[in-house]
Amino acid sequence: MKKTQIITTVYEYDSIAELSKEDQLLVNEAKDAAHRSYAPYSKFNVGAALLLENGEIVQGNNQENSAYPSGLCAERVAVFYANAKYPDVPVKAIAITSRTNGSFLDAPVPPCGACRQVLLETENRYNHPIKVILCGEKKIQIIDNIKQLMPLYFDKDMLNE
Repeated sequence: MKKTQIITTVYEYDSIAELSKEDQLLVNEAKDAAHRSYAPYSKFNVGAALLLENGEIVQGNNQENSAYPSGLCAERVAVFYANAKYPDVPVKAIAITSRTNGSFLDAPVPPCGACRQVLLETENRYNHPIKVILCGEKKIQIIDNIKQLMPLYFDKDMLNE
């Protein structure tokens, strides 16, 4: 029996200053979006910013509701808005950041499973990798694409088997 090892590569940085200017801009846009999130129940504010292939930046933030399942995560807000406004433009990168109690978290927070699935669908839809930038104040993680973030994924090919 052959065993295969699945490895995900995550690049870690200590400071936003170590990132490219383009990635720094995207992180700052995500932070800006987090400040405007609607999270009166959890007090956990998440901001996301997408860099599209055409150079546009689209922001999203979490939107809570007293009936919790009715809310939506920042990543999906950004992706759905981008897909609605620019339906033919691939997403190049996404930056995600989180804050609570008035300050950004030291460690990065990855997207939930539902957001990973939506990001994977978007990556597959355009056949274009989406770089993921997870930003904390003391650590930043970069993953080359969504399939690296979620190596055991479900996609449309499984529906046809």
